[in-house]
Amino acid sequence: MDRYLCLFLFLFLTLFVEMRGGRDECMTSNGCGDQGPLIQFPFRLKDQPRHCGYPGFELSCTENNQTMLELPVSVKLLVKKIVYKSREIIVQDPDNCLARKLRNLNLAASPFHFNFEEDVTLFNCSSYKTESYGFDQSIPCLSNPGNPVYPVSSSRSVQDTDLSSCRRLYSASVPIDDWDYIFDGRAFSLKWSHSKICRLKKSDSTETECIKGVSKKIIVTGAIFGFFLLMLVIVVPYRVYSSNKVERDNRVKVKKFLEDYEALKPSRYSYADIKRITSQFKDKLGEGGYGTVYKGKLSDEVFIAVKILNNSQGNGEEFINEVATMGTIHHVNIVRLVGFCADRFKRALIYEYLPNESLEKFIFSKVVKNYSLSWKKLQEIAIGIAKGIEYLHQGCDQRILHFDIKPHNILLDHNFNPKISDFGLAKLCSKEQSAVSMTIVRGTMGYIAPEVLSRNFGNVSYKSDVYSFGMLLLEMVGGRKNIDVSVESTSQVYFPEWIYNHLDIGEELHIRIEEEGDVEIAKKLAIVGLSCIQWCPVDRPSMKIVIQMLEGEGDKLTMPPNPFASTVPTNLSKPGRVFQQELAIISELE
Repeated sequence: MDRYLCLFLFLFLTLFVEMRGGRDECMTSNGCGDQGPLIQFPFRLKDQPRHCGYPGFELSCTENNQTMLELPVSVKLLVKKIVYKSREIIVQDPDNCLARKLRNLNLAASPFHFNFEEDVTLFNCSSYKTESYGFDQSIPCLSNPGNPVYPVSSSRSVQDTDLSSCRRLYSASVPIDDWDYIFDGRAFSLKWSHSKICRLKKSDSTETECIKGVSKKIIVTGAIFGFFLLMLVIVVPYRVYSSNKVERDNRVKVKKFLEDYEALKPSRYSYADIKRITSQFKDKLGEGGYGTVYKGKLSDEVFIAVKILNNSQGNGEEFINEVATMGTIHHVNIVRLVGFCADRFKRALIYEYLPNESLEKFIFSKVVKNYSLSWKKLQEIAIGIAKGIEYLHQGCDQRILHFDIKPHNILLDHNFNPKISDFGLAKLCSKEQSAVSMTIVRGTMGYIAPEVLSRNFGNVSYKSDVYSFGMLLLEMVGGRKNIDVSVESTSQVYFPEWIYNHLDIGEELHIRIEEEGDVEIAKKLAIVGLSCIQWCPVDRPSMKIVIQMLEGEGDKLTMPPNPFASTVPTNLSKPGRVFQQELAIISELE
């Protein structure tokens, strides 16, 4: 209904403008200089009144009397010719390198479009490719000697394209017919579509001129409906009442959808869906080595975060791993995977949107002070993370080992409830087995358990996640990275050892304390963290025990053994005991 009202309003205002005076101020012109293209409705120069043309059809003149068209976002093109009969404008990049601006070119926000378009991905290669490798001609203005840049069509099969020694730059849409023109810096055409509008040729004339597109009957009908727009003064109050009822009904539907979705598996989306959901990647939330995260929405009340993965080596395995793992997980402390996209070269993961971003922002950032999270809230966050890890270890059909527990991968919802994210390094194993074999080190330095780095400390198991959780807890207590060379005292560089030494001799922790009871909570979190980072895996508690420790009374906890006394577990040095023989080795389940 709103769409038709807007159309009627547009037609009414157009006819009103045409019937009022002022035709002289909208006279056609040759634009910028005598050799410029003819400028008439729906185009206008920026110094002409707005009613002289449609929004988005504004043209400007340069100091050299060249006619320029500006497209979102800040992409300026030189206008060579305007063909009003076929609704076509011939443009050219003034720098002869439109390929450099394709990343920012957003035709969806303008009235123009390519005639027939397709998606291409630009790759920067360290060696020259030929057509036999599945490549077209390189882009001269983007290429350097020894580093050519090639466009690859999304319609080309990945098996037919040799992407070795190539790095993905970005993807964009280009016209099929003008492919070579775009990348060679030559002129190309844009199309536009608009309704038929008639106006007086001159203010004192009865002759009219029209832009072809719709029949005269539609114009007359539009004028009639435009008159009835005056009735909106009466209709609006009724519509406000009706819209409130519709909104209430929609809220019920959305709530039911969210409840029903808990039992659903993630949906598959096309890349076109991804662009629509994110409004052409308008709102970027963050960027890292894995890819870029954008904010999007499935409806007016359901927001999501879309992670566009880079086309780098290893992404295929991590992508499949995360979809397969998270598709079976439904827990309040684990981020929900809403869907995914696997469309030729393009891969994306769609998660529920969490407005407070990651825990890392609140415990490390200089801007967002960690003091905004009280010790009670930090304890609640720690318990939530522990319950999420315990669910991965014991609550699923197969045990899930995360291997990358760290503050950056703990997201917070609007109530600061924690949710574990990023399962790209996760591994599945049977609950009946105690260890998992690994061929490469997984995780982030500073959080990786000793046995993941060297089998001299024992076998890799779910206790590796316990170690990472312990390091995370200690960073929450200290409000800083566990290793910080910027501190004044060298004894405080490695925070876990510093805090153990203070607790062991009963000294005050000398950390931020604001309310009564904060000391007990801080001490409890520290003791649990130190218990989790014991060098020998069998000396670490399970996550079930960790939850009991966090939810229990802090004064009942005892100090664990000193994990820093030796870098080699004492269990392994005892004669007659071989640690590796106590845990059965199993293979990873892909």
